Amino acid sequence: MRKWLIISAVVVLVLVGSGVGLYVLMNARTFQLFGGLTYRLDTEQKVVALTFDDGPSDKAPSIEQALADRHVPATFFLIGSEIEKHPGVAERLVAQGDQLANHSYSHSRMVFVGADFVASEIERTDALIRRAGYVGDIVFRPPYSKKLYQLPRYLADHDRKTVTWDVEPDSDSSDPAADDPNAIARTTLDQVRPGSIILLHPWNGDHDADLAALPRIVDGLRAKGYRFVTVNELLNTH
Repeated sequence: MRKWLIISAVVVLVLVGSGVGLYVLMNARTFQLFGGLTYRLDTEQKVVALTFDDGPSDKAPSIEQALADRHVPATFFLIGSEIEKHPGVAERLVAQGDQLANHSYSHSRMVFVGADFVASEIERTDALIRRAGYVGDIVFRPPYSKKLYQLPRYLADHDRKTVTWDVEPDSDSSDPAADDPNAIARTTLDQVRPGSIILLHPWNGDHDADLAALPRIVDGLRAKGYRFVTVNELLNTH
């Protein structure tokens, strides 16, 4: 009897350990099973990439104006279905000199999914980005930063780059500071280092503080000697 209790306990521990390991792996921002992943660039140059997730949305004109006012290039990880719902936005971002990137078609968690689903999510959005006139390399960011096997496998097989981030000042939506533009700007300025990739969510209705913080982030980093580049420019920095 004791023997079976020990065996059962070992089995439970193995299962729990495996589950924890899978959870950590699927949520990791600095590692994936296949292909290359960049969350920041290891450089001494004071360059930083500003990235926005989840658009387009009706807030597009305000975001475009905020960047144009300060002549800041940005990288937009766009959702394919939202590109279709907001015609003309992706084209304007291209004309403004920004980088378009792929954030899937439906913004679904791409973990326990099949290869065909992964291919459809990426390729449909790629086609919309190309239709908007974007001609550069299209990098990919997993929705919710979740990936396990099929997604990294597809990206590696197609020589695609996965890009995450190392600075996300609005990560905890339950934190009152996430609604405070000054706190968002202060956190960003404290955490940025040469080669950082910043993630903001100004497209979303519950992240209005991100847009209000943007001028303070840009002015603060420039005062520290930083230069803003797109993700592709950052990846090509030597």
